[in-house]
Amino acid sequence: MGLDLSHWEQSARSSWRMAVLIGANSRTYKFALGSALLDAAAEGRSEILLRDLAVPYAMELVRHLGQAPQVSQKGELGEKDFLSVAEREAAESLRLGSPTEELLAAAIDSMPRMVMQKFHNLRGEGAEVPHRFYEVTGRSHERVVRLSKELRDIAGSEQAATLRGELSARWSIVETSFAIGIGQSLIREGVVVDLTTLQITDRQRRRSVAGVTDAVIGFQRGLCLICAESITPNDDIAVDHVFPYSFMRLLRSGDQDTPLDLDAVWNLAPTHARCNGQKSNRPPTREEMTRLAQRNEAIMQSPVPLKKTLELTLKHNKHSSTRPGEWHRFIQHVHDLL
Repeated sequence: MGLDLSHWEQSARSSWRMAVLIGANSRTYKFALGSALLDAAAEGRSEILLRDLAVPYAMELVRHLGQAPQVSQKGELGEKDFLSVAEREAAESLRLGSPTEELLAAAIDSMPRMVMQKFHNLRGEGAEVPHRFYEVTGRSHERVVRLSKELRDIAGSEQAATLRGELSARWSIVETSFAIGIGQSLIREGVVVDLTTLQITDRQRRRSVAGVTDAVIGFQRGLCLICAESITPNDDIAVDHVFPYSFMRLLRSGDQDTPLDLDAVWNLAPTHARCNGQKSNRPPTREEMTRLAQRNEAIMQSPVPLKKTLELTLKHNKHSSTRPGEWHRFIQHVHDLL
């Protein structure tokens, strides 16, 4: 399935979300770079030495290495691979509170020819986000990273904290896919939602992965699914069952005996708490169904495991396939069962 970007606005904020949420993830380098870029831009800087940017980049990766794999476990890392260096230098770097000389040198060497070349790329040959957030100039250790106005605007916007939350959640989700291995367990089960904590949970390891809101709100472009207005960090947020849970007894997957799971990711959406309270127990409007379908189609453009989880919802319903546009048909089917 090729990338369908029709759901995304042509704004710098959407370009950032595309890079973070739907770019390919063979490693987690882009999340560490994104975090370092947001920090530098939030200071109002228009440029930063590569050496200085490499410090938070390397330290973020070192911290995450202690939690989960930062690369797919399909291949072995060479001794000089950056992650191999990071693993060797992790303990001392954490003790110092800054990268060791060896780790810093490895980061400075690898960043321009790896993650910084690929950060703007999307899956598909030659596909890139519409906006660029930096350029690298100079040579060797004197390289300078020039931060674009678009990046500075994003880092200084009211949604900066939301974007950071999305990045952190996506990082954790990708780590989980590496830790599980994209094997039979994930293919059979995907991830589930703990409604008590509103956390997405890895079934195999019984471990919380990320909050539902941070994990999916970027695919809604930061908008409330009910009113379609922005959700800001100052807003009270609720996670809405778009098709109310009380309808579970009415919904059957075709003529099967197993009811559709309304507690799954596909039917949960961040909203303003006030909108959620006003919606109460009513079924979704036509507009809300369209937004939910568009959100789910956007998630289907992302790498596993959220994509796999939504695919499983469709495949477990005999009326559905995973072809593009299927979420619109599936959601209409659910509505027709009411």
